Amino acid sequence: MRWKNGAGWTSEIIKVPDADDWDWRLSIAEIETDAPFSAFPGVERELVLLSGNGLRLRFDDGASHELLPPHDKLRFAGERSAFGELIDGPTRDFNLMWKREAVNAQLWHRPLVGTMVLFVDPGETWIVHMLAGQARFVDGTGFGELGMGDTAVLPAIDGARTRHAIDGGGEALLIRISPVGAVSSTEVAEAPPLD
Repeated sequence: MRWKNGAGWTSEIIKVPDADDWDWRLSIAEIETDAPFSAFPGVERELVLLSGNGLRLRFDDGASHELLPPHDKLRFAGERSAFGELIDGPTRDFNLMWKREAVNAQLWHRPLVGTMVLFVDPGETWIVHMLAGQARFVDGTGFGELGMGDTAVLPAIDGARTRHAIDGGGEALLIRISPVGAVSSTEVAEAPPLD
């Protein structure tokens, strides 16, 4: 679909709820030319470089930030006017957006070596996006295999705390979405986050 400002293209992974007035949204942007970013008042954004030689964001307040390979990331307010400049050729960028009055979101870049266990509390949603490698669910929940570029959305099942176990090798983005004001006892087992 076209960007909100018409200056680029994006592939939407999911938005919740599935309506124009969403609370959170995941997408992948294909950036082929320097272009302004759309403004999203009331929204927080986190951008992760998936591929390409880098993207420089210049903000109207004079700040500048470079997303460099392999997977630099930047969190910023959707109200900030930003202009994206390609450093050396096109990029693909993972884009997490959430309305700050509706939900909280956290994003980690993690290695996947062996088994990783996620505990999803009621009201929460976890997302696993594979940056590299392969993985499979070994928890009996019926989820299948994941390859590079695949995304799994993991809710609590039947309103109860749910355990999800993933086995494999590679790198992943892990995202936790929770209601504003929720206190989570969620744990991520095994290795600590890379950043």
